[in-house]
Amino acid sequence: MLLDWLTKDGKLLLTARMVRTFSYGFLSIILAIYLKQVGFDDILIGVILSATLLNSVFFTLFASFYADRFGRRRILIIYAILMSAAGTIFLLTDNYLALIVAALIGTINVTGSETGAFLSIEQAILPQTVKKIKKRNTLFAFYNMGGTFAMSGGILLSGIPQILQETGWSYVESFKPLFAAYVVAGLMVVMLYLFLSKNIEVKNRHQVKAKGSPLKQLSPKSRSIVGKLSLLFSLDSFAGGFVIQSIISFWFFTRFGVDLTTLSLIFAVAGVLTAFSYILATRIADKIGLINTMVFTHIPANVLLVLLAFAPTFQIALVLHLARMALSQMDVPTRQSYIVAVVDESERTAVVGITNTSRNVAQAISPSITGVIIQSLWLSAPFVIGGMLKIAYDIGVYFNFRKIKPPEEIS
Repeated sequence: MLLDWLTKDGKLLLTARMVRTFSYGFLSIILAIYLKQVGFDDILIGVILSATLLNSVFFTLFASFYADRFGRRRILIIYAILMSAAGTIFLLTDNYLALIVAALIGTINVTGSETGAFLSIEQAILPQTVKKIKKRNTLFAFYNMGGTFAMSGGILLSGIPQILQETGWSYVESFKPLFAAYVVAGLMVVMLYLFLSKNIEVKNRHQVKAKGSPLKQLSPKSRSIVGKLSLLFSLDSFAGGFVIQSIISFWFFTRFGVDLTTLSLIFAVAGVLTAFSYILATRIADKIGLINTMVFTHIPANVLLVLLAFAPTFQIALVLHLARMALSQMDVPTRQSYIVAVVDESERTAVVGITNTSRNVAQAISPSITGVIIQSLWLSAPFVIGGMLKIAYDIGVYFNFRKIKPPEEIS
């Protein structure tokens, strides 16, 4: 039977992620374009995109401190409610201040790959839902593959505004049904989390409360690992903030005049390629190790990102983008599996929370800078900057962690 090595809680988490990322799919494509059509300039758009990422910073940090104390299930439910509330604000108004509030309180994701507050808690829980330890890498591959396939399906819906416009809807109103869909997705996630069992909670919650802050929960060895990883992840995410999916969508739309229907198809295909790459990454990791897989697949992807900036035609840009997406996310399941493997079970929520917070803080800065760069330098400059910084990250990961192996890789 499919996924018979996974508990009911694991299956609920996989389903919740798919529902969530389905809605992230269309939102990541339309949000920057919608804001542009409402009348915001590039800098204001960048501020709103950054606000969505700042939201992830705060709620990820909150989860690191309080999820194991107050209950992982309880915090997940609260976050899902806020997700639906944020969608409601986008549905009802285009007031700039209100949209900033929505971006700050909700879990709106515009990156094209989930970076939000749900991840820290879910990734800490997932190893507890595996019946066979050897299936840990496979679980993280399925977790990301399912989410990416769902996101690809959601991306296909981003062509709906164009269809509605052709039937007489106004440009702004044609986007509203997708915001309504986002609200419904949030409510569905709430329902899924309500069925999670007590088995997802940390085994000794009283001990976690006594230890205080996330850093105090870690052993000296884990603190050293987390410190280095956090710095490197900050660099990677800062670089990634220059090329989040909303910005790439905006780039295709602006440079080549690609319409929403075509954009939705492009990013859906890219999502399918990415999804299959997760399974391939797991198999490669079984052969050459998690760190080697992270680095040796990521560097070629970042070279392609730099080349994308200089693509003279839409056709060449499309090939470069799809080739990059077939490689660029192979480090995701391997990175997630590596983090939870090299620390103790009781440290996982804190470790995942701290490293994800470092990623979210850094990524929250870049979109605002990107708006300035695009206006003052060159439309494609963010691709060059992001690609070069990401290559520096890859080199840093390899030289710092090639000798620190998860238990199954130690012979």
